[in-house]
Amino acid sequence: MKPTHIEHIGIAVRDLEASIRFYEKVFELKCYKIEDVPDQKVRSAFFLVGDTKIELLESTDPEGPVGKFVEKRGEGIHHIAFAVKEIEKCLRHAEDHGVVLIDKAPRKGAEKLDIAFFHPKSTSGVLIEVCEDKNV
Repeated sequence: MKPTHIEHIGIAVRDLEASIRFYEKVFELKCYKIEDVPDQKVRSAFFLVGDTKIELLESTDPEGPVGKFVEKRGEGIHHIAFAVKEIEKCLRHAEDHGVVLIDKAPRKGAEKLDIAFFHPKSTSGVLIEVCEDKNV
C-alpha cells in the first residue's frame, strides 16, 4: 500500500471566509472550490499548491467531528490525506498491520473522492485519511 502522493492537508478553521482571504492574500493562492459535505458536517475550501491541496474545514455543526476538534484543540492541522490506488485493499492492508480503522469501507468525501480514515490512536496521534479518485 504505497501512496502515490499527499492528496491534501486538512486544516480546521473557525471562519472559512477569513481563512480563505488569508491564503489568497498572504500566499497569493486561488480558492478553486468551496463545497459542503453534509455527511461530514463541514464546509470545505480548496487551494492547489503544486500537486498537493490545502483543504480548509469549517464545521457546520458543533457536534460534528471538526466542530468537536476545534472546540477541544482549536484551529489547526486536522488531518493528512494520502492518495492511494485500490482503497479497499489499502484498508485491509492497514488493518492487517494493526491500524484501527474509523471507516471499514470507503465512503464519498469532498470532490467525489472515495475516502476512509485511520484512527489517530494507532497512527502516532495523526488522523490519516486515504483517498482514491475513481473518476480518473
